[in-house]
Amino acid sequence: MSLSRRQVASAAVASLPLAFAATHTAHADGRRPRTLYIAGDSTAAQKYSDAAPETGWGMALPFFLRGGLRVANHAVNGRSSKSFVDEGRLDAVLGAIRPGDLLLVQFAHNDEKAEDPTRHTEPWTTYQDHLRLYVDGARARGARPVLATPVERRRFDAQGDAVPSHGEYPAAMRALARREGVALLDVQALSLALWQRLGAEATKAYFNWTATEQDNTHFNPPGAIAVARIVARELLRGRVLAHRDVRRLGEEIPESWISWPAPATA
Repeated sequence: MSLSRRQVASAAVASLPLAFAATHTAHADGRRPRTLYIAGDSTAAQKYSDAAPETGWGMALPFFLRGGLRVANHAVNGRSSKSFVDEGRLDAVLGAIRPGDLLLVQFAHNDEKAEDPTRHTEPWTTYQDHLRLYVDGARARGARPVLATPVERRRFDAQGDAVPSHGEYPAAMRALARREGVALLDVQALSLALWQRLGAEATKAYFNWTATEQDNTHFNPPGAIAVARIVARELLRGRVLAHRDVRRLGEEIPESWISWPAPATA
């Protein structure tokens, strides 16, 4: 059964308490804490107990942020910059976002799927067009948009070199960020460099490799923590966040901090 845009938007808003739970802190002086909203796909999304040990990097990001900055993770498996909009999910975010908040946008994994017209976009045209909806929507509400190039898959060539997998999409996002004056987190370049340093064998410990699955796209807890650390460092480097907003950038984060709630029931 397909849901209307209104139904999807209402469901997403209703899920906000779970998204906020990890970092909700009220200011003693009554000021509303800022919220960092994530719009993205399965690489960032909240995972549940039926998917463990698969872990989205958005689940680990709160470990690197101080209590006055909440995370509302709206990333959803399988979505592209287009389908996230078409399903009303961007409307839900923009209905909740407030002045001073942040909207972090990472898409491309599913935009690349040319065989699926409900998700596919072209890098230099429709992909950029859809990203502008996020940028303009956030700015119209006094929030700050932040674009993040897509995290890289685990892909190595015969010589053992990490190979890019996202075609022109990262370049298209970088160009749009420059043109629109939007902060850019180059997660694609930094994650590719990390996989290169680790090598083909060691990277298996960062992806969702289990006894029954060899998944080179999605992360387990160490991988999600590593990518969340990249995101947090980039937020600091790009002056999106100040030093007072981040923590533990050089510390080890225990895998046991990751938890997978029970799946929501209808």
